[in-house]
Amino acid sequence: MVVMDLLSPQSVLLVLLFSLSSLYLIFFSRWNHGSAASTTYPPNLRPYPLIGHLPQFLKNRHRLPDWFAESLAATPTNTFLVRRPVGIRSVITANPANVEHILRTRFDNYPKGPRFRSILHDFLGHGIFNSDGDAWRVQRKTASFEFNSKSLRSFVVRCVHEEILSRLLPLLEKSSHDDSAVDLQDVLERFAFDNICKVAFDHDPVCLAKDDGSCGQDNFSTGFALAFNDASNTSAARFRYVLPRLWMIKKLLGVGSERRLRQSIATVHGLAMRIIRAKKENRTSSSLPQAEDLLSRFIANEDHSEDFLRDIVISFMLAGKDTISSALTWFFWLLCSRPDVEAKIMDEIRSIRARRPSTSPAVFDYEELRDMHYLHAAITESMRLYPPVPLNSQSCLSDDVLPDGTAVKKGWLMSYNSYAMGRMEAIWGPDCREYKPERWLDEGKFRPESPFKFPAFHAGPRICLGKEMAYIQMKSIVACVLERLAVELVDKEARPVKMISLTLRMKGGLLLRFRKRSV
Repeated sequence: MVVMDLLSPQSVLLVLLFSLSSLYLIFFSRWNHGSAASTTYPPNLRPYPLIGHLPQFLKNRHRLPDWFAESLAATPTNTFLVRRPVGIRSVITANPANVEHILRTRFDNYPKGPRFRSILHDFLGHGIFNSDGDAWRVQRKTASFEFNSKSLRSFVVRCVHEEILSRLLPLLEKSSHDDSAVDLQDVLERFAFDNICKVAFDHDPVCLAKDDGSCGQDNFSTGFALAFNDASNTSAARFRYVLPRLWMIKKLLGVGSERRLRQSIATVHGLAMRIIRAKKENRTSSSLPQAEDLLSRFIANEDHSEDFLRDIVISFMLAGKDTISSALTWFFWLLCSRPDVEAKIMDEIRSIRARRPSTSPAVFDYEELRDMHYLHAAITESMRLYPPVPLNSQSCLSDDVLPDGTAVKKGWLMSYNSYAMGRMEAIWGPDCREYKPERWLDEGKFRPESPFKFPAFHAGPRICLGKEMAYIQMKSIVACVLERLAVELVDKEARPVKMISLTLRMKGGLLLRFRKRSV
């Protein structure tokens, strides 16, 4: 009789429910282990069991940068543990003390990590932005020597000036004559690709010269540009999978975006190898002058393998391709609503232009650009609000505790959010959302902030080597364009939609009209 009661359907159901409840409580306890002290969640940010923050992600997928900024601002330490399905955890912060901890104090405990490296390995190989440890240190040392040379800086200035004078200004002036709208984001992206190709390996794909957005007539230019764009965008998309290993399955099966990615990478790597071998052959000819591009410099200094040269040059191309165009797209959008800022930039440009004869070239040299303190501040303030790379991640090598008390476990992702940091009252004061170049000036001179407070160019041992060159390019473009042309939005009421690939872009571009500036 007792046995029959135990085997009754009702008893079996109760036992099953009890067992499932026990397993759930055990799992939830483990799932929650180690995080109780890491985050005090506001009500709308509390994670769900098993699926974590997936509902909030899906609800805010059209506005993720602002959702992250609002969520981080709502937490006491501007840090919280992001829970995702399948057990992946990451700590995200907008706290400068935490940023300094992970990027400098405990630098060796926060490498790129296996997840980051595996996602970008097909495209970047073991390049400087996708390597850790000794492999990274060797490339950093090699690259640092070159980026600190005056000869490379002069080469960059020359490349930028040529592209501005021969293509950018004629294109924008033509649009001012026929009153046509220009997608400035597209123009700047093509400008940046031409420029980075010339700086990286002294090849001109002629992308900006074509009105339809295509590149030069030769197969190399067209194939390389299209393949590079596709490879970078599709590689970046791997980070956004809800099921993080799904891209691996697609790659194994050779289907969908992974099939296209394999073809694009094969094109980029094949053409890069062709250039490398041609450069090596030219090096043996004593009749040829020494080339000044990055690839030629790396070849001349040490006996590197072809794979090493390919990976490091492609890495620098990726870093320089979209960051400048992203920064300047947001800058010009902000400028269109701030005539007071534009007037101060114009006063500075006219003051510096008055120092030299009118017969000088229609560009600015390095010393003149360096003296443009207000323009430097205006561009920097734009990147504070709209950093080209809004989020950056590392992997935690061993258990750690951040300065704000947040526990970070081995294998977790550790991210800092530059976009959110620019909107934190605790960092920038109550006017943090206001575009205010003056916050960077001290008696008219540019005053830099701590890179851990303003990590637009990263910070610590991995701080961007091309920071100075990026400012040279951005200030050259802005000064030369604004000196000749006034800028206005086509749709003054529209608010741009933020879109994250590897950089922060505007969905649909930025439509502007350019008018010839009256003297």
